[in-house]
Amino acid sequence: MTRGFYIGRFQPFHNGHLNMVEQIAGDVDELVLGIGSAGDSHTTRNPFTAGERIMMITKALVDYDLVTYAVPIEDLERNSVWVSHVQSMSPDFDVAYSNNPLVIQLFREAGVEVRQSPMFNREVLEGTEVRERMIEDGDWQSLVPEAVVEVVDEISGIERLQMVSETDSNGNRR
Repeated sequence: MTRGFYIGRFQPFHNGHLNMVEQIAGDVDELVLGIGSAGDSHTTRNPFTAGERIMMITKALVDYDLVTYAVPIEDLERNSVWVSHVQSMSPDFDVAYSNNPLVIQLFREAGVEVRQSPMFNREVLEGTEVRERMIEDGDWQSLVPEAVVEVVDEISGIERLQMVSETDSNGNRR
């Protein structure tokens, strides 16, 4: 049995992430999804809580024939020990998946096999683009699985993101 590990902030879980999971599913029997920056929420960059992101992922992947585990990973501001931190928070895994150069380097230095996958429609399927569309009442729904739309609606995520993205009296964005 092979277990993979894929980390992301998933703010929110979008179709690019889903495509990556679909590609990984062909290589592994089980997949751990590390919810990065798990302690961050209610900001423009990280509007959703770890629990809300776990709901998005769990509901979006329910019909896939792949055992998945969503595991919150809090930030650690010491890159030299980051991989051991991740490993301490996660079930054991055989291979890590990432396209982030720093993450790839850190895993490789720790002796963990890393595989990259081609990014799917990256110019549009990128968290910043999805969140900007949410803020501006644009079409964000076509960029995420239907289950994510349902979770965002359930938690009033658009209203939250629009509120936290407003400027303060000094004209600074939060």
